[in-house]
Amino acid sequence: MSWPRATREDHARFCRVEGWRLVRDARGRTGTHHVTYELDLPDGRVLCTRVSHPVDRTDYGKSLWDHILRDQLEVSEAQLWACVRDDDLPDRGVQPIPAEALPAELVYLLTSRVGLTESDVAAMDKNEAVARLNRYWAEGV
Repeated sequence: MSWPRATREDHARFCRVEGWRLVRDARGRTGTHHVTYELDLPDGRVLCTRVSHPVDRTDYGKSLWDHILRDQLEVSEAQLWACVRDDDLPDRGVQPIPAEALPAELVYLLTSRVGLTESDVAAMDKNEAVARLNRYWAEGV
């Protein structure tokens, strides 16, 4: 698929939509020719990207844009455009929390007090886990 030429505005929109932290803004500061964003990744790394000032519809050359995608944003062009156009965030390796995930304290009580294994607890839904803990408190079993 062919994509349009990315502009500085597209670059900045991607950062805003994905939740990058604005570190340095070019407005009103002398000697600063970039707007700088950072993103903390789940693996502990911090990505940094710079959008040339002014943030406008000026487009990037192909080789510079390829460098920004690969080395600064760490996304494919398809992921960037899905984010810019549809607010579809790129997969950064964060596993979503299941809607019925057991609270950590409940898991801890079932394994440490009741004596269940982690695999036994993992097989339970929330209602079963609460019922099992209540049975332990009521009957000591």
